[in-house]
Amino acid sequence: MRDRIFFAFCFGFMAGVLLRSFIFINIFLAMLLPLFALAMMAFGFIAGKSRLLPAAIFMLALPLGVARFHQADILAPDVTQLKTEFSGIIVDEPDIRVNNQKLSILTRAREKEIKILATTDFGQDFKYGDEVKLKGVLEKPENFITDQGKNFDYINYLRKDGIYYVVAYPEIEIFSRGNGNKIKSALFAAKEKFLAETNLAIRPPESLLLGGLILGERASMSGELRQSFIDTGTIHIVALSGYNITIVADWFMKFFAFLPRNFGFGAGILSILLFVLMTGGSSTAIRAGIMATLVLFARLTGRNYDAARALVLAAVIMILINPFVLVFDVSFELSFLATIAVIFLTPRIEKYFRRVPKFFGLREIISITTAAYLFVLPFILYKMGNLSLVALPANILILPFIPLTMGLGFLTGFAGLISYVLAVPAGFITYLFLHYELAIISFFSHLPFSAFVIPSFPFLLTLFIYAYFIYKLFGANVKNFFKPNRS
Repeated sequence: MRDRIFFAFCFGFMAGVLLRSFIFINIFLAMLLPLFALAMMAFGFIAGKSRLLPAAIFMLALPLGVARFHQADILAPDVTQLKTEFSGIIVDEPDIRVNNQKLSILTRAREKEIKILATTDFGQDFKYGDEVKLKGVLEKPENFITDQGKNFDYINYLRKDGIYYVVAYPEIEIFSRGNGNKIKSALFAAKEKFLAETNLAIRPPESLLLGGLILGERASMSGELRQSFIDTGTIHIVALSGYNITIVADWFMKFFAFLPRNFGFGAGILSILLFVLMTGGSSTAIRAGIMATLVLFARLTGRNYDAARALVLAAVIMILINPFVLVFDVSFELSFLATIAVIFLTPRIEKYFRRVPKFFGLREIISITTAAYLFVLPFILYKMGNLSLVALPANILILPFIPLTMGLGFLTGFAGLISYVLAVPAGFITYLFLHYELAIISFFSHLPFSAFVIPSFPFLLTLFIYAYFIYKLFGANVKNFFKPNRS
């Protein structure tokens, strides 16, 4: 019964956030729902119908989700269309793009503190913690149509990060440096130094791939190279995801496999912590680290049900901290779906790959890749419209070498911190692996009809597919959930 109450509360809370994300609900009207829940609980207690308790808990939790989103859904001060001068502090690492860079700046406008996104050229070397002075026009962001024909909700995409206004190419001047959090500044500096050392030992474009593998750096990639990753379904390897961090942790665990099992698991957890710290401790990296830890926990214990509870609890905590991520953060959604696939779908399909040798973990990698791709594909089609026909073969040829590539990449960077001479041998071997992986991506991306764009994948079809997945994976648990408790 405790498990039923736990899941009923968690899913009720998430349902409330989900509902409030799409439609406005009067908070006072939502608070009437607990009255019905209490009445249902009383009836169940009197009539001895304990199976009514989870439904009542669900109704109790739902308005809490509504209230949490309602609390976060605040209106920013109206400062649009004002040509003005203002100062602020860069509160995140600059987002370097192909043609420009974007700065998240915390400033004050009309006596209120607001966060804006400034787009600027490459003329100056901006850093986290810089105090800057800007002169430009603040505007509200607008939604737009992507190259795939999808309507991108840019307004809520920025709002999940607390950004309500943008300013395009303002006059900007640096006043002072080092005004940010000292720990965060040190993490960003360590990351920058690490990338600089690897770039000395490994030249582009291989160094760009390594930066993406280890730290999720895609800033310096050309548009053509980025599109090649998208067309081959390998863009996930250069993104901060639970999958990447799981690979790093798994590599550490295998390296220490000769030691007691718990020590190896501890090494994996430590590697996740170091990984998150090296990326600057961003919310995306923390989320990916939590997902990776859950995957390791499921593998270590073989208790997927416990991992399910931990996964749901982690999702609730993340949504409680920022309710906008449930609907408006594709990274959160993909990480959540991929983690479900790795934990629950992979064991179901491993039997189809029994003839695949276990050499270098090939069988496990193919099983995980297939499970994750199949499970997230409907969501990708609905959200982004990208269908890669070469994703599976491309990933199967690349992923077995990713753990070794990342391990050698870490070795190259750390050796470079000591001496460039020490970094060269490891850097050369890493380069060979990176060159092979880029060659595979280039080959498959240039095949005719390697990828298609589906501009309108039906939402109802997406729901039907995931309903089928849920039924096949959790059908028995769902049936047991609604059975009377005989304990």
